[in-house]
Amino acid sequence: DQIINNAAKMHYMFGGQWSVPLVIRTAAGYGQLAATHSQTFEVFFAHVPGLKVVMPGTPADAKGLLKAAVRDPDPVLFIEHSGLYGLKGEVPEGDFTVPLGRSEIKREGRDATIVTYSSMLKPSLAAAAKLAEAGIEVEVVDLRTLRPLDLAPVLASVRKTNRVVTVEEGWRSYGVGAEIAARVQEEAFDWLDAPVGRVAGKEVPMPYAKNLEKLCIPNEQDVIAAIKATL
Repeated sequence: DQIINNAAKMHYMFGGQWSVPLVIRTAAGYGQLAATHSQTFEVFFAHVPGLKVVMPGTPADAKGLLKAAVRDPDPVLFIEHSGLYGLKGEVPEGDFTVPLGRSEIKREGRDATIVTYSSMLKPSLAAAAKLAEAGIEVEVVDLRTLRPLDLAPVLASVRKTNRVVTVEEGWRSYGVGAEIAARVQEEAFDWLDAPVGRVAGKEVPMPYAKNLEKLCIPNEQDVIAAIKATL
């Protein structure tokens, strides 16, 4: 209630006279913690006008986006995937920021486009590298911010590759991938040579057993299969 009915709405309800410079850092994800502690709810909050929702997939983006969020006058939900806390990578020193609401191409390609974010960036890049060995060059777009959603790099990529697959850990129904699919068919339909493919988590509460948990989460092979299907 405080996030959705207070923080998100105050600026609008008071005619722009107030701002709510609030950053909420929280974790999402899994790790053999069973159904009530293994969830990713970014799409719930990305649905709400007035909130900004950020979900980085690399150490550098985590630093840059968090610094930008702290300086932003609007409420920002900064979601860190628990499975990425051990991820290592180069991080620029000093006053490094990444603008909110700007997607980034993490890998160039010509044959198909993957649109993803957060924990699914790693298996998406791994799948793209594997497909490259077979001569299939896949472009990978990292959304980074879910609201506001920067679709320009996605649309530019689709117009180049003519095929797109969305990859998310969350449930498929009503998810981020569904939004991307709708927007792509609205704004780049004439460039599509195949239906938009979607890779998502299984639509069940997360099991505790490690082997069953693994079956619920999209992986590199799922992404490869989806790309091959759309080709």
